[in-house]
Amino acid sequence: MLTRKQYELLMFIHERVRESGIPPSFDEMKEALDLKSKSGIHRLITALEERGFLRRMEKRARALEVLKLPDNMAETIRPATTRSQAQRSTSSRMGGHGRTDIRMADARSPAPRRSYGEGGEGTVNVPLVGRIAAGTPIEALQTKMSDIPVPGGMLGRGSHYALEVTGDSMVNAGILDGDTVIIQEADTANTGEIIVALVDNEEATLKRLRRRGDSIALEAANPAYETRLYGADRVKVQGKLVGLMRRY
Repeated sequence: MLTRKQYELLMFIHERVRESGIPPSFDEMKEALDLKSKSGIHRLITALEERGFLRRMEKRARALEVLKLPDNMAETIRPATTRSQAQRSTSSRMGGHGRTDIRMADARSPAPRRSYGEGGEGTVNVPLVGRIAAGTPIEALQTKMSDIPVPGGMLGRGSHYALEVTGDSMVNAGILDGDTVIIQEADTANTGEIIVALVDNEEATLKRLRRRGDSIALEAANPAYETRLYGADRVKVQGKLVGLMRRY
């Protein structure tokens, strides 16, 4: 499952290549997706490469090849018969305003994860859905990778999912690079709780939530990292930390 922004970028590149034979520039991609920096485009492209949807050709500027589309769009991988047909197709897909009109699952949910099987006596299988940054925010992978058995006593009510931790910004909270955190799905949290925070609908990070008036502070547990302050409308809670698993 692709995130909304990954899907938008993949379809924008695909339609531009069909129309002109040339991939869009990073500036064009940034504008089409309404992102504030090119670094967001780099992260999206890297994520699409890792999933096998895109390939970057070395030593060639703006050289991107679409290898595949999501299953429900597979029939669109064919050349447009004329430039005008391609332009009409692009216009319909982009809603006539340069933005993809997509109806997908709510971006707050990393992946479907509603029913769990028993992983053994006293355990519950919880879906491992990707990686989360405990450091500078990175895009969370929203594809189920596998199921992992979790002690039932670690889980509360509702649905849960697991994420692999990358980075060291939460070390003073006992969360290390390579740990697996167990997250209880939630869209609200109390100040002081460690949450999965989605920032600007495109980047996710694991941080401690602090409320400061009308703003949200995402606080690291490592003095090497600064606390980041955002408007409340820029941060969405995707879940709360309820447990941690570590291999030695």
